[in-house]
Amino acid sequence: MDAQWRTDFLGTGYQCLTLELGEDDEGPIVATLVSHAPKPPPPPTVAGRARGLLHRLRAPVAPEPVQAVLYIHGWTDYFFQTELADFWAGLGVAFYALDLRKYGRSLRPGQTAGYITDLQEYDADIEAAMAALTDHIRSTREADTPVRISLMAHSTGGLVASLWAHRHPGRIEALILNSPWLELRGSWIVRTATAGLLEPLARLRPKARLKVPELTNYWRSISRQGDGEWDLDPQLRPPSSWPIRAGWISAVLNGHAQVARGLDIRVPILLLASATSTVAVSWTETMKTSDSVLDVNLMVQRGLLLGPQVTVCRFDNALHDVLLSSLPVRRRVYGKLEQWARAFVLKPERSARS
Repeated sequence: MDAQWRTDFLGTGYQCLTLELGEDDEGPIVATLVSHAPKPPPPPTVAGRARGLLHRLRAPVAPEPVQAVLYIHGWTDYFFQTELADFWAGLGVAFYALDLRKYGRSLRPGQTAGYITDLQEYDADIEAAMAALTDHIRSTREADTPVRISLMAHSTGGLVASLWAHRHPGRIEALILNSPWLELRGSWIVRTATAGLLEPLARLRPKARLKVPELTNYWRSISRQGDGEWDLDPQLRPPSSWPIRAGWISAVLNGHAQVARGLDIRVPILLLASATSTVAVSWTETMKTSDSVLDVNLMVQRGLLLGPQVTVCRFDNALHDVLLSSLPVRRRVYGKLEQWARAFVLKPERSARS
């Protein structure tokens, strides 16, 4: 698998790997793993190898564990956040990002963008990515090097990652959620009523397109072509959301219902969110300094149901993706993220676990 890695369009220091996931009625399904791992240490000298061999003969020791982060994007999205990759690399953490099936690098001609009818189907994407990144790391180290993986995810990806972590205890070190979509904006009453109305349509015509407004407000808040700072590929991240399909939204609402009943994720969880939301159809200037997609108060309420150890950090003037906010906000976010990571991801006693 390692031989199939190729240079990614993000440029120097980035590689990508296509993960084959079978087929559905639209053809072959793939996910794409993007790598930005810290450079491996230089090879030891002859004298150093000799000393190492003598040391192992006298007192055999296990290889040093490697910490890795696997990042999952949100809806109508793909991985482009090189600043985030550099942050983790600066901490000595191997960084990988996953473009899920039918998103970004993984979307193939003729496929329905982002379409899925059961969020659990993404288990195959995550499992393939974790296996591939483990092999990739071990290809430059000893074959039995322990790899400690933490999940980081944004928005809809945060819902997917949370449900996966609940179903797969003991597989990750920590879960980091950047404005996760854990409940329908409004309340559980709205979600329940919506799910009831959608169920027949989702069952009979799952690809039926729902008539909802096509908003560009959030894109405007992050894109350099609008009021934001980021260069976005218009094919991979169009200004308005992809069409909402009955089967897809039904799968999301089912995931929200699971969260509302409470999950049991037994690893440290960090939830990053804006301090405020702006709920409006038309553009307002406050959308440049708030979450214009989700209700952050409801998000935090649901976040506390994910597991017994949840840390919530909210940031004034942050956007929906807090790491795409203005530079002063991002500096505060990265400061808190580093503080939390050093306590719960990089602690020596955690890294030394076998």
